[in-house]
Amino acid sequence: MTEPPPGAIVAVVDDDPSIQQSLEYLLESADHDVLAFGSARAMLESGCLAKIDCLISDIDMPGMDGFDLSQAVRDARPEVPIILITGHPELLHRLPPMDAGRHVVFRKPFDGQDLLTAVEDAVRDSRLRAGAPRDNGK
Repeated sequence: MTEPPPGAIVAVVDDDPSIQQSLEYLLESADHDVLAFGSARAMLESGCLAKIDCLISDIDMPGMDGFDLSQAVRDARPEVPIILITGHPELLHRLPPMDAGRHVVFRKPFDGQDLLTAVEDAVRDSRLRAGAPRDNGK
């Protein structure tokens, strides 16, 4: 097994404050920097898109949902790995077939260690494709 990448900047978007907070604690325990948002719009309007290494988003949110956020991120920065989480797997039929292999999807409740592994794998793969590891000052 290779070493995990140095801490990543992970944007977490979930309208449930308890999920948002637990993801923040989990990711910080693995030395990732977390930018947490209660809505897709808040995340996009924050200006953080240029600096994130990974996005974790709930699918079912009021206003702009996780699918719409995912598309906006893909349009702006196609190299950013996206992990979708949902408590409503019946919504997964809305994931475009051509994007199905480009997303990692977790159903709530999920195993925290599995999510951390998915983040680390996605960030590592993204950095390898980009050609150089990113040092976030850690």
